[in-house]
Amino acid sequence: MTFAFDPTDWHVVPERLFAELKVGEIFRAPSRTLTDAHASAFQTVSCDNHPIHYDVGYAKRFGHSAPVVHGLQVLAFTAPGATLLPHNFGSIFIAFTELSAKFVKEVHAGDTLYSALEIVSLTPMGDRGEVKTDVTVHNQDGDLVLKGSHTYLLRTA
Repeated sequence: MTFAFDPTDWHVVPERLFAELKVGEIFRAPSRTLTDAHASAFQTVSCDNHPIHYDVGYAKRFGHSAPVVHGLQVLAFTAPGATLLPHNFGSIFIAFTELSAKFVKEVHAGDTLYSALEIVSLTPMGDRGEVKTDVTVHNQDGDLVLKGSHTYLLRTA
């Protein structure tokens, strides 16, 4: 069987319409174990050089068992592109418009993180629609380390 390859028609999952999305759908990211190298790379990119993130002695003096992974690095684990969510949106995606996060428990190198995005509301607004998701990150012990939300704007027509 021969077919003409079209890179513009290459999809990881079938694209869906706004009306096909469902409240309660959960999009999970693969687990990832953080290492000191991840923390060092994030420190370089973020320019956050606070010793709480890399100095064992400093962290212990302030009651931490080990250096604390940057909160924004943990937040990055909720990136929609780490899941299949934006692939489901496909060409109806307009913008990622809002996010919130609460850091519930500290994260250390060696922790394995599990992030998920759950659709909690779908609001049609004419030819556009708003999707809100709850986002969570748990560690290997099942502890919630981050909770928050994302909002996306999509085309409905």
